[in-house]
Amino acid sequence: MTAIPTPNLPETYDVARVRRDFPILDQRIHGQPLIYLDNAATAQKPRAVLEAMDRYYREANANVHRGVHTLSERATALYEGARDHVQAFLNARAREEIIFVRGTTEAINLVAQSYARPRLGPGDEILITHLEHHSNTVPWQMVCEQTGAALKVVPITPAGEIDHAAFGQLLGPRTRIFAVAHVSNALGTVNPVAELTAQARAAGAMVLIDGAQGVPHQRVDVQALDCDFYAFSAHKLYGPTGIGVLYGRREVLEAMPPWQGGGDMIRTVHFAGSTWNDLPYKFEAGTPAIAEAVGLGAALAYVESLGIERIAAHEAALTAYALERLGAIPGLRFIGTARDRAGVVSFVLDGVHPHDLGTILDHAGVAIRAGHHCAMPVMDFYGVPATARASFACYNTRGDVDALVTALEGARKLFGGRG
Repeated sequence: MTAIPTPNLPETYDVARVRRDFPILDQRIHGQPLIYLDNAATAQKPRAVLEAMDRYYREANANVHRGVHTLSERATALYEGARDHVQAFLNARAREEIIFVRGTTEAINLVAQSYARPRLGPGDEILITHLEHHSNTVPWQMVCEQTGAALKVVPITPAGEIDHAAFGQLLGPRTRIFAVAHVSNALGTVNPVAELTAQARAAGAMVLIDGAQGVPHQRVDVQALDCDFYAFSAHKLYGPTGIGVLYGRREVLEAMPPWQGGGDMIRTVHFAGSTWNDLPYKFEAGTPAIAEAVGLGAALAYVESLGIERIAAHEAALTAYALERLGAIPGLRFIGTARDRAGVVSFVLDGVHPHDLGTILDHAGVAIRAGHHCAMPVMDFYGVPATARASFACYNTRGDVDALVTALEGARKLFGGRG
């Protein structure tokens, strides 16, 4: 395994220097400097990622695993090197436990169809929470329709936190799988996944953690979490779109059948039948996203160079500042007030639909997300059709928050607000 070297971190977090690593931020939108606050949807890419992918295409573009020529060997080394980076980043026991997929959505669908569908039947239960992204809801609904299993949902409190008493009551001998978000994309709630995992595994359930919003903001150690599966997407971690990771316990993955068939996932093929390749290739049918894997590896190295703990501390301070500044705006109401939260702030503004708010802010150069955030049950819980959401990353500043507040004040006045 190729470990990520421990970087020589600066004494202080220099956000101005970090911003210079992201070329896309150096532009104007509608004549205004770009203020990018839609990081929970996708984060921007540092120059190191862009250059690594460009260099792959210029110097090593070839298919992996199947060729003995130099370019294929270069491409294979880069692709498998990225897997080693992911293993180190998650502290997985073995590189075979790292499966490359298109993203968190595909990772969850893989587990749903390869692990759950062959094993579940009437009387079995899948447990999720009211906080989940659609990607951690719909695949389980589909499995329940296919198998006759039942979907159970843990309720949340008005603050947007999991109701732990209800979780204990719903978790039982029929629970086969517990699937939970590490961090809510709609509210920013950080769930106590280690505690929940321990409780679920003690009850005999398998545990899948949707880490799409977890890995960009905190250190993740899958061995310490003791989960069975952990999924995340590269593009929320400063990497490219089109690639993500499913971590799975080796013994569990070994017992699962392939989900997709094709090249590279086989050992032998005959018309009478086929046999499967070893892990992790059993779950990586066809030509993979090679350049994207290279970009993911570069993104992980970049995050390590800044220090994930430094990033987390910077975002926590920025979130606290945003909550203070936004909370002073008349007519603004936060949606979700969890005590433990990541750099996500969802809100509504009296008299302004979130979609209108998003458009108005865009004309001020401020990019936020407006909508249901692929979490319609969360919107239903709070009785709102949508929210406005600002989400922070390693390159955001207090000045970005100030620009957001100024734009919101302008929107409030435009719609007749007083204060």
